[in-house]
Amino acid sequence: MSDAKRFAVIMAGGSGERFWPLSSEAKPKQLLRLTSEHETLLEEALKRIVPLVPEESVFVATSEALAPAIREAGLPLPADNVLGEPMRRNTAGCLSWVAAEVLARNGEVDPANITIGVLTADHRIGEPDKFRETVRRAMEAAEHFDSLVTIGIPPTRPDTGYGYIEAGEKAQPEDHAHSVLRFREKPDQAQAEAFLQAGNFYWNSGMFFWRLEVFLRELESASPPHFAAIHAIADALRKGDTDRAKELFGELPDISIDYALLEKCPHVLMLEADFSWDDVGSWDALERSRTRDEHGNVKVGDFALVDTENCILVNQTEKPGVTVGVVGLRDVVVVASPEGILVAAKDRVQDVRQIVQLKKLAEEARSSK
Repeated sequence: MSDAKRFAVIMAGGSGERFWPLSSEAKPKQLLRLTSEHETLLEEALKRIVPLVPEESVFVATSEALAPAIREAGLPLPADNVLGEPMRRNTAGCLSWVAAEVLARNGEVDPANITIGVLTADHRIGEPDKFRETVRRAMEAAEHFDSLVTIGIPPTRPDTGYGYIEAGEKAQPEDHAHSVLRFREKPDQAQAEAFLQAGNFYWNSGMFFWRLEVFLRELESASPPHFAAIHAIADALRKGDTDRAKELFGELPDISIDYALLEKCPHVLMLEADFSWDDVGSWDALERSRTRDEHGNVKVGDFALVDTENCILVNQTEKPGVTVGVVGLRDVVVVASPEGILVAAKDRVQDVRQIVQLKKLAEEARSSK
């Protein structure tokens, strides 16, 4: 529909515990330069979607605790477009809060004429022009069909770390959109290999597009508590009663949008991505975005290496002249920062968050003495 009012929301609420010791509660991974030497993940995400959606129509959804840091990050966004969720309520809660904000701010606009694109701040996406073209088609599909729309990533390996989308036939032969048969949980290795061989399974990108009217209608059927909360929160926000809005939000279940809506919804379409994509979820993602040296090492910062191969090495100690020396290591991650030093096997980087939990327990024990 030509008169649709388009918005984009970049989800940026996680603290990125798997990127300790660079990430912290005060400086989460979306504010780090991980895949680029010059831009943070959040800056990259914003740059990708603009000018397809103008800056004043882009929201960043994050936690209330992180909102000040994001507002101070120098992004070319209105300060009140950084939406701080009052507490953790997973992606279903996040997108309900966003929907309520959009309703409250656009009360004069029919929800049938509002299109929302849901993006994330922790993806590395190559070929931004192709990305924007896919997003444009996804928004058009959301505006043309009474369906929710997602983007599926053609898998390049049998990865057990991603959820999958099982795609059906195209909605119409001339369209780019496929019907979605179902969403599949993260598989084991055998299932992932079977998905890859089948040819109609795609990685779930976590990007979604919908007309607000369709989102609300499907949510009313799939998760009535979220549907009711959106309207009640929007009403409270219109009245300036933020305490009531937060109270209502706190009553929501802690559940993902996949469980709350997408897995139950019979009206979901998928567009196939034709751009390069990677989920920047842990330190091993740097191997897929940064240049390796002649020994297979990814090196960021000042290092002296002896007989070291296939390692990920990051030195951000922030002190000039501080060199980190590494001798005789293979397939290891070494990260040095003012917050701490990490040494981990590359195949154990998913467990780095356990270090963060141990650190918190130690701090709690010290404070209780």
